[in-house]
Amino acid sequence: MLPLYIDDQMLVLNKPPGLLSVPGRTEPDCLAARAQAVWPDALVVHRLDQATSGLLVMARGLPAQRALSLAFERRKVHKTYVAVVEGLVAEESGSVDLPLIVDWPNRPRQVVDHALGKPALTHWRVLDRRQGRTRLQLQPVTGRSHQLRVHMQALGHPIVGDDLYGTAGPRLLLHAHALQVPHPQDGRPMAFESPLPF
Repeated sequence: MLPLYIDDQMLVLNKPPGLLSVPGRTEPDCLAARAQAVWPDALVVHRLDQATSGLLVMARGLPAQRALSLAFERRKVHKTYVAVVEGLVAEESGSVDLPLIVDWPNRPRQVVDHALGKPALTHWRVLDRRQGRTRLQLQPVTGRSHQLRVHMQALGHPIVGDDLYGTAGPRLLLHAHALQVPHPQDGRPMAFESPLPF
């Protein structure tokens, strides 16, 4: 496993689609375990859905994990995703501001719930339209589970290959493309990009 970036405080990895970020109930193989086999001090800071590919940062040691976790909590980390969605999105840009909560009888699905859901906000912008589909840049302000997938479904344009919220396909066309994060040691801005696989 080759990291996109490594120093004594953090790792930036490119997660393939289909691999868990952290161990599952019955599946121990995951990006975290693979990283820890090479760098034993690697610690989880955030996750990507199993079906989502792209950039994931891990801390090296507890102080770095605390610093990076705080940066996520204080929204000092900026993530940009690229998705291909079904249909031609009419507008050029917009936002989806819909609260989400887990759909307990149908876990891990999430649902919009205006009474009990946690706030969730996603900004989107059209990159191109072709063959009945739209390529979007997505910027989540919050980090709810399945947020981008549910918000695109709510927009009326589920992500291509989404077996939970749309139509199953060879893979979910959602990629964590860019990441800006303050360095855990001194706070200097770090920016990373992962090439689009689709």
